[in-house]
Amino acid sequence: MANHKATQKDVRQVEKRRERNRYQGKTTRNAMRDLRALTDATEAAKNLPEVLSKIDKLAKKGVIHKNKAANLKSSLTKSVAKAKKA
Repeated sequence: MANHKATQKDVRQVEKRRERNRYQGKTTRNAMRDLRALTDATEAAKNLPEVLSKIDKLAKKGVIHKNKAANLKSSLTKSVAKAKKA
């Protein structure tokens, strides 16, 4: 364990950020899973912007890499477009 007050505070802050990032990441993954599971095209199209926004926020905060965010967004958009055609 850290001995300096500032280092102890940093450890506390890192733990809080880690928990927040884990929660937001898990929430976003669940939203992506639910979006892919939707069979109704209009419902999927309605939920897509919300999920894309969550992915953007994760990338902005550095939880995921910006290229990974772009790949995820592309994949989700393709799946929703495919659902619209079917």
